[in-house]
Amino acid sequence: MTLTTAKWTISEYHQLVETGILDDKRVELLEGIIVDMPPEVIPHAVYCTESVEYLSILLANRAKVREGHPVTLPNNSEPEPDIAIVRTPSHQYLTHHPYPADIFWLIEYANTTLKKDLNDKKRVYAEAGIEEYWVVNLQTPELIVFRDRAIDTYESETRLATGNISPLSFPDLQINVSKLFTI
Repeated sequence: MTLTTAKWTISEYHQLVETGILDDKRVELLEGIIVDMPPEVIPHAVYCTESVEYLSILLANRAKVREGHPVTLPNNSEPEPDIAIVRTPSHQYLTHHPYPADIFWLIEYANTTLKKDLNDKKRVYAEAGIEEYWVVNLQTPELIVFRDRAIDTYESETRLATGNISPLSFPDLQINVSKLFTI
């Protein structure tokens, strides 16, 4: 007997969400599969919230910094990255979540989800056309920056524990790396 996984489209996933079936579950859609999201551990939540505030100040009116909200990707994925830096104005997201063309870069905070974020999510984001993807590794701590997108991966991987980095979309912006995992 061969088992086949039933894959969901984004439209079908939205219908499930609207029925309330998923209300008490922390899930996201990755390549048509509804995937459980583990509970946030305390350091994860604190560092993520602090980084949203820090990035919001740095970016001012140039971009919107969204915390823990879905983005809609063309590969039947609707993940909920910890942080999404997206185009303004915000009112455009009243009718849809940000699409790849709206996204400057995505950030995931990883401790227990490190393997998923460095493999599955990295592949999904690259396939969808996200030009830059950051993973804050809370185990080390360090920032892992993925750039130079290929078909389903990123050709460039940089690991930083100190110093500054400039996102591709805002080369004039200097982000202090350690502020992403310290308070």
